[in-house]
Amino acid sequence: MRFLPESRRAAGALVLITGAAAATALEFTLHLGPSVQHFVVYWLYNGLVLASGVACVAGGLSRPRGRAPWILIGAAVISWGVGNTIWTFAYVGLDSPPYPSIADVFWLALYPPVYVALLLLLHTRAGGIRRSLWLDGGIASLAVAATGTAVVFQAVLDATSGSKAAIATNLSYPLADLTMIAVVVWLLAVSGWRIGRGWGLIAAGLLVFAISDCLYLFPTALGSYVAGGPTDLGWLGGSVLLAWAAWQPAARPIRARLEGWAVLIAPVGFGLLALAVLVYDHFHAVNPLSLLLATGAVLAVIARLVLTFAENMRMLAGSRHEARTDVLTGLGNRRELLDDLGAALAHGSPSVLALFDLNGFKQYNDSFGHPAGDVLLARLGEKLGRFVVGRGSAYRMGGDEFCLLCTEDVAAEALVQGAADALAEHGDGFAITSASGSVRLPAEASSPADALRLADQRMYADKRGGRPSASEQSSLVLLSALSECHPKLDEHVVGVASLAGALAVKLGLPEAEVARVRLAAALHDVGKMAIPAAILEKRGPLSGDEWKFVHRHTVIGARILQAAPALTQVADVVRSSHERFDGRGYPDGLAGTEIPLASRVIFVCDAFDAMTSERPYAAALTAEAALAELRRNAGSQFDPAAVAALAVVLEEKAHEAPAASARPVLRLVDAASA
Repeated sequence: MRFLPESRRAAGALVLITGAAAATALEFTLHLGPSVQHFVVYWLYNGLVLASGVACVAGGLSRPRGRAPWILIGAAVISWGVGNTIWTFAYVGLDSPPYPSIADVFWLALYPPVYVALLLLLHTRAGGIRRSLWLDGGIASLAVAATGTAVVFQAVLDATSGSKAAIATNLSYPLADLTMIAVVVWLLAVSGWRIGRGWGLIAAGLLVFAISDCLYLFPTALGSYVAGGPTDLGWLGGSVLLAWAAWQPAARPIRARLEGWAVLIAPVGFGLLALAVLVYDHFHAVNPLSLLLATGAVLAVIARLVLTFAENMRMLAGSRHEARTDVLTGLGNRRELLDDLGAALAHGSPSVLALFDLNGFKQYNDSFGHPAGDVLLARLGEKLGRFVVGRGSAYRMGGDEFCLLCTEDVAAEALVQGAADALAEHGDGFAITSASGSVRLPAEASSPADALRLADQRMYADKRGGRPSASEQSSLVLLSALSECHPKLDEHVVGVASLAGALAVKLGLPEAEVARVRLAAALHDVGKMAIPAAILEKRGPLSGDEWKFVHRHTVIGARILQAAPALTQVADVVRSSHERFDGRGYPDGLAGTEIPLASRVIFVCDAFDAMTSERPYAAALTAEAALAELRRNAGSQFDPAAVAALAVVLEEKAHEAPAASARPVLRLVDAASA
């Protein structure tokens, strides 16, 4: 059995207290003699109760938090022990002991701190208790209290006589004991009957104590009580159980949940118990308090029924909403669309149904990963939802397909174009657009199935009309092959293409020429497929023969591109992408404006990206250091105009949001070949 960290010595003390309690039980059973009985009854019994109370207080003080409940329980047990000690030494043996006496004050002082302690313990343990469980606890406690009141309280009430103080004292004990039993049962029900070792010891200790008190009161009222029996042991046993409970580790907060038929056990069982009290009253009258408690339990069962019905209705509404809502985007799903589409056709008002399928999403998903793809879909769904506010409803059909169903308050073409704009997104190395197909309702379709089929046909016709161009397809093949040969070139190619496109725009080149620069930059290293990785990734300087091998890659790249008719437009740019401005470059020794402007742009961007990246033979430079190196070699190695424009581009980028991390090369095709 686990204890609190500070409780090794306490464990020994608890074992000693338990052993002494067992010895007391042995004497109460065997009656070993007057001297032994006197020692046990007068000294050992009372000492053990007081020691148990002290153990509870010590257990509370040893805790880092949650001390108050155990200090209260310990004080309550000590109070009861003091009262019993007073009674034993001052009043036992007297022919007419006073009643009530000072001992009754200490005995009754047990109950208030115990009630407060139980509520404090529940507060620290209950992490997420449903309202239905609170009602279950109320039903259980009311039913138990009604039953106990009908049996014990009635017997005590019938036997009560004497002064007002005596009557009040006689009635206080059964009421206090029944209340404590009801509170313990209520707490167990509220916890979903998940007791655990610590709470099990608490519940057992208090129930044994209270039931023993009731067992004492009932025979006392009937005049049949005999001292020194099992009833007397119940008070001691309850105290010892509470002492053990005080040294158990604090239970973790619970989130009490009941499912299935277990939900009905407590309210139905205790409700039947309360009903039995009411039925019994028809044959043998019980006191009004018992009837009041039993009636309260039955009313609580009815309230539980209403609450359960309300909870089920909320769950049903939530399930219905989840079944008709796309989890990722929050838009309606296909089931929601079919219902709304059927309603629109039944109403007969003019509407527009439009389907959209994203272009470029598969490549985006493959490159960035599925989590990033999900984020993109959620973002596009939110944009589409905002676009249709006041016009109709948006849906996600699944995958990368979206749908609109709108009242025709605007032209269908304008509506579809606006939705397509909402489903578009562009960034470095990717471009997301959409193919669409729309249907006017009810003019072009009379059923949901016909409307969806026609819209789907038109959408895929639009998608086929916008399939990748020959240059895009050829670029994909070559870049895939380059990525397989030299995976480490992926990030470099993307960086150069992105920077070269921005530089071409800054130099004021026409849009077609900018696209040509991007495509050539993406493919400028394609000839390195013929260069062994051992040379490209060599740590240290290359030999003369190795440099000759490397210098061939631009010629090889140009020949590869000339073999693809769609890419011949960039073959000469790639061939000249390593020519120096002073004529000392390769392979043709071109100088100045003899070098194509696109090649000069790519050369500058290629050098900058290489210098700012980790290389096998050199560490990465900062952007400032790399730009300084370009400026030192402007006019000799690099075109001065290209270097100056690059400086402006870099300064502008520095004031923008931080760029996304480098991406695999396959993301580049759409932008590079636009």
